[in-house]
Amino acid sequence: MTTSSLSLASAVVQWQASHGRNHLPWQQTRDPYRVWLSEIMLQQTQVTTVLGYYERFLQQFPDVASLAAAHEDAVLALWSGLGYYSRARNLHKCAQAVVRDFGGQFPRTAVQLATLPGIGRSTAAAISGFCFGERAAILDANVKRVLTRVLAFGDDLSVARNEKTLWALAEDLLPTGDLQVQMPRYTQGLMDLGATVCLPRSPNCLICPVQTLCKAVAQGNPQDYPVKTRKTKRSTQAWWLLVLRDAAGHTWLQRRPSSGIWAGLYAQPAWEAAVDGVDAAIAGLGAVQSRQDLPAVLHVLTHRDLFLHPVVVQLAGDRPAVAGDWAAGGAWFSPEAWPGLGLPAPVRRLLESLE
Repeated sequence: MTTSSLSLASAVVQWQASHGRNHLPWQQTRDPYRVWLSEIMLQQTQVTTVLGYYERFLQQFPDVASLAAAHEDAVLALWSGLGYYSRARNLHKCAQAVVRDFGGQFPRTAVQLATLPGIGRSTAAAISGFCFGERAAILDANVKRVLTRVLAFGDDLSVARNEKTLWALAEDLLPTGDLQVQMPRYTQGLMDLGATVCLPRSPNCLICPVQTLCKAVAQGNPQDYPVKTRKTKRSTQAWWLLVLRDAAGHTWLQRRPSSGIWAGLYAQPAWEAAVDGVDAAIAGLGAVQSRQDLPAVLHVLTHRDLFLHPVVVQLAGDRPAVAGDWAAGGAWFSPEAWPGLGLPAPVRRLLESLE
């Protein structure tokens, strides 16, 4: 059986209305600010994790103007724990661009939306489809899986021209009816299928609304799709963190470089591979009262396992001088101040445990 745009779109739209996810807070609005915020948060993050962050973000930044006017540290502090912090920085830059270049109103087309910081082609299409009913295709990881299986698209998606071909096929499959109704349902329906039915390892083909249209099911090999030969290998790295505290409860933090792990966030001074760097730094400090080497903590990143070794050093006095090349750009922060900084989740948890 061939897959037609009418039959696939109709099946997805009907299924989404009755069996898809319709209770999420960002589904109850066509406000592009709220839809955009949810789309950025949901990139590589589970819905259950996003829900709490989404509500807290809206409480502090209820509209694009308030987000644009915020200090970046306030944005990063609210984002702490969601990971992929470049999303938060681009979120802030995007809000500023909307206010500066579009008078505080989000563009209504995917082409224009994709010119904004942090909004790629698929996210732009999701926003324009949900909010404005534009006929534009999304192609995130879940949707790639659904469509490559339905179409039995076996070309390697590691190759740019093959992904370009899939984009064209995804556009051909879009609804053609009442787009204000069908585009939001179709877009959400593809997302829901990928998240709840067309799973990577154990697809629930028996309950899939497009089972009869799916060429991979007909072939008996849905797990073979999508095809992507280039894999990113995982690596392991160890960091030693120097956790300095003074007699008044202040902690020493410094902003990390603008690229790399925890880019632009505040953290303790860190050394890779060995404790020697921490030992040398401590030897150059005055008034060291105590040292405690805490057990290592595993922090799992997308393609890396990061083992953190905190070394807690108590110094005498109130905010004593800290010298050395390793301390450049650092400062003492009180227990009332550091929670408002953009901190990586493991650093925040470490400081909270010490408090």
